[in-house]
Amino acid sequence: MSKYTSSLDEYPEISTEDMAKANFRVGAKQVTREEWVSAVSKKQRISIMLDERIVAWFKAQAGDRGYQTLINETLKQAITNQDLESTLRRIVREEMKHAA
Repeated sequence: MSKYTSSLDEYPEISTEDMAKANFRVGAKQVTREEWVSAVSKKQRISIMLDERIVAWFKAQAGDRGYQTLINETLKQAITNQDLESTLRRIVREEMKHAA
């Protein structure tokens, strides 16, 4: 097996007692089990290769949040900004047509 893949068999089984003692966190914030389940169920685990410089920058910027959380937030902002930009361009085009 390569160092980039894993098998679920490699991890120990988690008991109900283990879960009862668990501290649940989203980013660095402690949350209830229900909040954690809600946050985790909306995400998908992936494996991605990034340049060392990029990872180092995000780690330096992230502080207590965790660098993966910061990468996720940055990607969400990029999508939102792209949607905003395309919406503004469409509105400007429409207004220019009406003004002509």
